[in-house]
Amino acid sequence: MPKLTVRELYAAPPTEPLHDVTVSGWVRSIRDSKNFAFIALSDGTRQQPLQVVAEPDKVANYKEAARQNVGAALTCAGTIIPTPDRKQPFEMQAASIVVEGASTMDYPLQKKGHSLEFLRGIAHLRPRSNTFGAVFRVRSLAAQRVHKFFHDRGFVYVHTPIITTADAEGAGEMFRVTVLDPDNPPRGADGKADLARDFFGKAAGLTVSGQLNVEAFCLALRDCYTFGPTFRAERSYTPRHAAEFWMIEPEIAFADLAADMDLAEAFVKDLVGAILEEAMPDLRFLNQMFDKGLVERLENAASSSFARVTYTEAIGILQKSGQAFEYPVSWGADLQTEHEKYLAETYFKRPVFVHDYPKGIKAFYMRVNDDGRTVAAADLLAPGIGELVGGSQREERMDALTARMLELGMPLEPYRWYLDLREYGSVPHAGFGLGFDRLIMFLTGMSNIRDVLPFPRTTGSAEF
Repeated sequence: MPKLTVRELYAAPPTEPLHDVTVSGWVRSIRDSKNFAFIALSDGTRQQPLQVVAEPDKVANYKEAARQNVGAALTCAGTIIPTPDRKQPFEMQAASIVVEGASTMDYPLQKKGHSLEFLRGIAHLRPRSNTFGAVFRVRSLAAQRVHKFFHDRGFVYVHTPIITTADAEGAGEMFRVTVLDPDNPPRGADGKADLARDFFGKAAGLTVSGQLNVEAFCLALRDCYTFGPTFRAERSYTPRHAAEFWMIEPEIAFADLAADMDLAEAFVKDLVGAILEEAMPDLRFLNQMFDKGLVERLENAASSSFARVTYTEAIGILQKSGQAFEYPVSWGADLQTEHEKYLAETYFKRPVFVHDYPKGIKAFYMRVNDDGRTVAAADLLAPGIGELVGGSQREERMDALTARMLELGMPLEPYRWYLDLREYGSVPHAGFGLGFDRLIMFLTGMSNIRDVLPFPRTTGSAEF
């Protein structure tokens, strides 16, 4: 007796009755009309459930099966019957039903609409909903495609450390890692906590980026990437920020900013194209329920040539737009979400790279351009989401990198190993960071990062 998933049945809908089939899943809805019971059974593999039809004279435990509540786990066996004239292409006529796990009347996910806010409060159950089943199936496909894209291009996958003593962004927004007693830490002569007696003998924290470590491998193995969790102790309540998130960070050797933008464009197009091909049932559902322009926007991103414009040109476009922006536009100021969306959605109507930003608003490791005012950095702005990718050519010149760090008041000693890379066979190299969760927001049309993270960690919240 073949045990099939709902996805397998939809992949090859039968044109003739398919006998002795077993499907296991959870009850989405159940309707008992005494002569028949109609069960919508979802096994999580596809958006659509399987309709199971049970009859009292064919299912021995009909009464037990028909009185189950929403959320109950069942294993149903029987014949798959084609139903091309009905809403669903096929249904199961049950011969037996095994109640694997009963559910109660107060099961939170009843057959009705639930707000996203409500579902965030039951993160352990929300994957069973239509919405989050779709979101997390897309997330899974996207994660697998990340690795395939880089593997097919000969990249080496590097596992970078989660615990680090170097702040890759230099912004000080790191979660601290310590074994010292917070109420009574050992203290030095100055009265401060004696970090030399901590586990690592110095201050350590959760990484904000794996980039610096990937650079070390890039300068040995050429093209490398990391894809893993990162952390930011930034007190933010916006729908775009989380304290724990995943980053995709490739580095390419013997490369400049143009090559970096080429790689980012190829990556985004490949991944979006794969999701359009493999997850269309889920995308159509999300398009209908949350973002009417989702599929069209993704198809545009997969097929269009991304625009490229300098930061200075972008500022000129914004200043001449006639738009009443909440945040004033001026050269030297960072672009805000409203500026990014105007450029991508209204002006270019496609993804656009903004490159060569003012030095003062970018990180210490970005290569300073010959003008001394800008750095070889580029952000990819996408319709519907704003900034999707942030990248740069890295500063490969020892004197320039050291001068920049001193200018920013950064201590050199924690970065000594990073500076060594500029001493021993330094070459032009570049890379970018792409927030995976932000990417899933772009792919699903979800407007809050809490709705694309399985168990979100945000300011004031670390539930489940």
